Amino acid sequence: MSQEKVRQKNGNMTIGALVAEDYRLADVFEKYGIDFCCGGHATLAATCQEKDLDLTKILQEIEVVGKESIGRSENFAAWPLPFLIDYIVNTHHAYLKENDEQIVAYARKSAEAHGAHHPEVIEIAAIFAKISDDMAVHLKAEEEVFFPAVKRVDSAVGSGQNPQTDDRVLIKSALTKLYREHEEVGDAIHKIRHLATNYAIPEDVCNTFVVTYRKLKEFEDDLHKHVHLENNILFPKAAQL
Repeated sequence: MSQEKVRQKNGNMTIGALVAEDYRLADVFEKYGIDFCCGGHATLAATCQEKDLDLTKILQEIEVVGKESIGRSENFAAWPLPFLIDYIVNTHHAYLKENDEQIVAYARKSAEAHGAHHPEVIEIAAIFAKISDDMAVHLKAEEEVFFPAVKRVDSAVGSGQNPQTDDRVLIKSALTKLYREHEEVGDAIHKIRHLATNYAIPEDVCNTFVVTYRKLKEFEDDLHKHVHLENNILFPKAAQL
């Protein structure tokens, strides 16, 4: 395929599909403020037009990344579903369980100490407290209901058996709900980033405030990869089952 045809193909692919093929492209999209997880359903060409970005320049950067071979450890789309599920639970779910309550506490302390001069942190604390509560319910539903059903159906299909109808119905209904919840948490963390002015640290704040913003940035970075793995790889594969 000629270079021009490759560029045309990439331009017409969705952001999510591009990152699903090569997760290293996430760094390119992050640099340009392109949402590859919750907003991954839009094509690269349409996104560049909407954001007034140079499509040709981005396509050239994609080509540079693609010239280096991708290791299996980064080729998430090639992983078996059960392995991908375990990775998500052990990496991203574990991160949320270890950090959510701590970030809630930091945000509340920052709001109490600096809310008078930085009222945005009061709203940030409230938004993140809701994110934490919602994500606890979301993770429980995935780990106790959705993921086990996907593993059962995947195992049945792999052994040439007919999956249980109840599992297929469960997966179909759960996908709609999980996609919607990802959109909601994505919108919430984007609002936090806006309120925090891209996590710029004011000069008149304490160390707790600094840690709060750094932890929120870390949370957002982890969320982007977490939601990408589910929205753009796991969920489509589960739907095909």
